[in-house]
Amino acid sequence: MELTKRLEWRGRQIAWGRAGAGPAVVFCHGTPFSSLLWRPFAQALSRDFTVHLWDMPGYGRSSKQEGHPVDFGVQADAFAALLAHWGLERPHVIAHDFGGAVSLRTHLNLGVDYASLMLVDVVAIPPSGSPFFRFVQDHPNVLGKLPGYIHTAIVRAYIQGASHRGLRDEDLDALVQPWTGQDGQSAFYRQIADYDERFLQENEQQLGRLDIPVRIVWGARDAWISPDVARRLQSLIPAAELSLIDDAGHLVHHDAPVPLMDEIRTWLPSG
Repeated sequence: MELTKRLEWRGRQIAWGRAGAGPAVVFCHGTPFSSLLWRPFAQALSRDFTVHLWDMPGYGRSSKQEGHPVDFGVQADAFAALLAHWGLERPHVIAHDFGGAVSLRTHLNLGVDYASLMLVDVVAIPPSGSPFFRFVQDHPNVLGKLPGYIHTAIVRAYIQGASHRGLRDEDLDALVQPWTGQDGQSAFYRQIADYDERFLQENEQQLGRLDIPVRIVWGARDAWISPDVARRLQSLIPAAELSLIDDAGHLVHHDAPVPLMDEIRTWLPSG
């Protein structure tokens, strides 16, 4: 399932793809990832659903121009525009990491309705950010000028740390590739520099208003965002369900793909 289509939006190009037939399911990725994480799941679901993948501006195959903000607010606006472009009124939304905050803001602040929302190891409420993340925020311009081979080694180590079981070389290469080269390296540090926890605070204050079905799925060994955050998130969302996946870290897609797919299949409507 390739992202062969482009939406021109506010001077940006948003890469997206669609496949299958049936109820609409939209996947949202996080940082520092892309829709690549969701591709196998989307392909498998396309037999029964119309699945949609997209790369947020500044990520993956979407444009990465310097000077274009990539914060939560911009991404929520982009998501709303994309859903309107697709003509989707109440899709099922499945979000990971940063995509959780984006999908929540799109619903809570922009009034875009969903049929349901699944939140997988999401960035959604404060506090957030690893020591590395905060270091980058303090030195974005310096790190953007690192020699390419050093930058690539840093990104590889960073992404590898999101997996509890460890990533295969070919999977790690695919996740790192969008952040290599001059444009990719600059974009990697820019998206961290643009990270603003204020949007998470706004989300947290509004979670009690959620009146759609919400399921929270979390890797029980997530070293990036503790399962304690998942429990607190569940307590803030009325009637939210929570499921922890054993022996999986933040990249549950690679650590436990079968249990994750089972969670998705069980959550989505049948027939």
